[in-house]
Amino acid sequence: MGLFSKLFSKQKNRNQPEVQERTPLNIQIGDIVSYDLVDYEVVGKITYQDGSYKWYSYQLLEGRNTIWLAVEMDEELELGVYKSIVLPVSEPFPKKLEHDGVTYYLDEKGEANVTGEGRSENVNGRKTRYADYCDEEEEQFLSVETWGSETEVSHGHPIEEYEIKIIAGSM
Repeated sequence: MGLFSKLFSKQKNRNQPEVQERTPLNIQIGDIVSYDLVDYEVVGKITYQDGSYKWYSYQLLEGRNTIWLAVEMDEELELGVYKSIVLPVSEPFPKKLEHDGVTYYLDEKGEANVTGEGRSENVNGRKTRYADYCDEEEEQFLSVETWGSETEVSHGHPIEEYEIKIIAGSM
């Protein structure tokens, strides 16, 4: 085999593993997620487990803009995009919350064990108490998570899988 045929051979390098095709359920730190004409780097990942039920939140960063992509496989794949907001909430979680003139109703609550990766590794091995709220039309959501004495609230909405594109940044 000559020099040029080695350089331009279409044969794959056998020592290099193939890149795993990405889906919303296997996004990795360092991947790029395109959403709403913006490319975000995946800088954090939290895996939640409540009993046998598991779901994921990916921290997406573009410049100083951070959003969260929530992914769960219920009866079908469900995706949502969330941004942190300031809304005072304490436990016990109320049956309804008000935000920007919209009433949100408690949909589910529980406690989950979490695994954190990337910028989210500081929550690795912890537990969070959570509550999910939705408006009457199920078009907007509030997610509440209590981490010890700190409570975080995010506002979000559902999206369809075709609205995002995932580009693998690693194997």
